[in-house]
Amino acid sequence: MIDAATLEKRAGALEVRSKGRTLEGYAALFGAEARIGSFSETIRAGAFTKSLERRGDVLALVDHDPSRVLARTRSGTLRLAEDTRGLAFALDVPDTQAGRDVLALAERGDLGGMSFGFRVPAGGDVWSGEARELVAVDLVEISVVQAFAAYDGTIVNARARGSGGVMPLALARFRLAAVGVC
Repeated sequence: MIDAATLEKRAGALEVRSKGRTLEGYAALFGAEARIGSFSETIRAGAFTKSLERRGDVLALVDHDPSRVLARTRSGTLRLAEDTRGLAFALDVPDTQAGRDVLALAERGDLGGMSFGFRVPAGGDVWSGEARELVAVDLVEISVVQAFAAYDGTIVNARARGSGGVMPLALARFRLAAVGVC
């Protein structure tokens, strides 16, 4: 069970592409600054490394809602990796109402972006005045955000298979926001 009282949720600048029934892109970008209430926050490269090495079950949700699961690492329907840019993901979208809704909104350009839910272990953040840098996080979930978000720069491409391969259906720009505890 996820303890909502200790879970932090943030959105980050990213790109998301939909190819058929797979969404792929970034749930967080390193070095991108977000304004969280009275302070600013950035994510240091490598912040997700230990969490990903533990290979715990990370969920892909809609709007941080555990009743709207899209995918999970345990089943292999969610794949996560850290690269030089940020936390990359690929998720196989299910043929459920939530999955169909996410794909339809991506095609129309109506999504708000991506976000992630995490806990900060001891020593996992560094403060300098009103600036916080996340240096290590325990990743719990990533979420497709349907409405508002904080970091700028998200791009989503909705794609479908055609006779000539993958063809773009729509392109949407997102603003990513800190979502706060639901």
